[in-house]
Amino acid sequence: MCKVFNVSADCKPNLHYMVNIEERLQEIKLLIDRGEYFAVNRARQYGKTTILRALNRFLQNDYLVFSLDFQNQMSDAKFKNENVFSVAFARAILKSLQDSNTIYSDSMRKAVEELKIAAGENNSRLELVELFEYLSDICAASEKPVILMIDEVDSATNNQVFLDFLAQLRGYYIDRDVTPTFRSVILAGVYDIKNLKRKIRSEDDHKTNSPWNIAADFNVDMSFSVKDISGMLAEYEHDYKTGMDIAAISALIYDYTSGYPFLVSRICKIIDEKIAGSEEYPNKQMAWTRTGFLEAINLLLSEKNTLFESLINKLHDYPELCSVLYSLLFTGQRIVYNPYDYAIDIAVMFGFVKESNRSVIVANRIFETLLYNMFLTTSEIQSSEIYKAALQDRNQFIQCGQLNMDLVIEKFVKHFSDLYGDRPEAFMEEDGRRYFLLYLRPVINGTGNYYIESQTRDMKRTDVIVDYRGEQFIIEMKIWHGKEYNQKGVEQLAGYMDEYHLKKGYLLSFNFNKNKKTGVRKITYGDKIIIEAVV
Repeated sequence: MCKVFNVSADCKPNLHYMVNIEERLQEIKLLIDRGEYFAVNRARQYGKTTILRALNRFLQNDYLVFSLDFQNQMSDAKFKNENVFSVAFARAILKSLQDSNTIYSDSMRKAVEELKIAAGENNSRLELVELFEYLSDICAASEKPVILMIDEVDSATNNQVFLDFLAQLRGYYIDRDVTPTFRSVILAGVYDIKNLKRKIRSEDDHKTNSPWNIAADFNVDMSFSVKDISGMLAEYEHDYKTGMDIAAISALIYDYTSGYPFLVSRICKIIDEKIAGSEEYPNKQMAWTRTGFLEAINLLLSEKNTLFESLINKLHDYPELCSVLYSLLFTGQRIVYNPYDYAIDIAVMFGFVKESNRSVIVANRIFETLLYNMFLTTSEIQSSEIYKAALQDRNQFIQCGQLNMDLVIEKFVKHFSDLYGDRPEAFMEEDGRRYFLLYLRPVINGTGNYYIESQTRDMKRTDVIVDYRGEQFIIEMKIWHGKEYNQKGVEQLAGYMDEYHLKKGYLLSFNFNKNKKTGVRKITYGDKIIIEAVV
């Protein structure tokens, strides 16, 4: 049976194309060998379950592993109280032991049997203290050190029961030199313990102290590098011999995803199963090209999938996210990374943003375009005059299947000057660039896509990269700060054109000088052509 690219549940080496995670497993094992307790907190569909299941197999020779999943084994009802939780937890441990096919010593068999009796029909006396005593007996009797791994730990729905459970883990951890207990405990989920309490505690009862303050830092990079992606594609190429440029395609995938596991696999899956065999790309050889990749990006951004739906739902659940993301995307303000800022903390936790050079940036190009599309399709924005103008103009911008960016810039300057030319400076600075994106959106919608080059985003300049049917355009948008600064903008734009191997670029300046001269002109800069527009 041929392997496929997987975006559902965990990846299985015999069924799915996947990156080599051996080095990551070795890094995690080092923490376990040291006896660390730690949490694997990553955003949705970031490979947590795949890592834990692979880790379970990886540790079998050296450890006895109890592998639990709170989502599948601990329903809401199981968190009703200590007794109900303890019984359900004990039965999950017994199921894990059964699945592991462990050969018991006499003392181990006795310890397991005692737990089984305690979790049986007459179980009303089994609570957390008793549960951990039985678990300690199992740890003492086991010939191998015992590891506890819990996936989807943030499925916990009763805060007090869960916190008491953590407190027991902490107590045994502190006394591990005299009382047998787990060698290592690994909790995996989206929410860290601090934010998990925000999720499940009533709004008027937030406490900040955590019994999980024994946890070691978990700094294993679970994103996919270009090398990781290349290895996965090399296996695919061995099977199908498409002739793809593995290095180039891997770099493209990484540029757009920053190695987010779901996005990497989803793009590959779209190319393999939707692009290949289409009318425009009738075979895999044609699909695994740069233009095939860009078409896959368009399909990805236009689909509903579990990751995107989860992200959008978080914006509704946490209004603070909308505010910080809107500022990040549209105002050009640099947001200093502060892990103690609640909105930033949850934006990082859910995977929207990441820290780069002590600043907050959107995590990847896919998320950035997704967020722009979401913000730019509200009824309020779509009813704006500049959006209506774009809808009226859009048919004239596509000529022989290609986008006439010169005309897009020319028409935008005219409409913006007519509609907003007399607005105050504050409007121009905060809303000018947003209105260009609003004008651009219906022009390229469904066929092209765009993203903002995060390295150049600040209050003075922003570079927009537009992909349209395999052709790229760079538009540098900046606030006018005099001729000298404008000349620096020309030089910087030329530098970016070199990086993208382009001979033509666009410079869009928002000038609130009352004596400004609006319009469009062509500049020759070395061997490059720059279309400069002033509004």
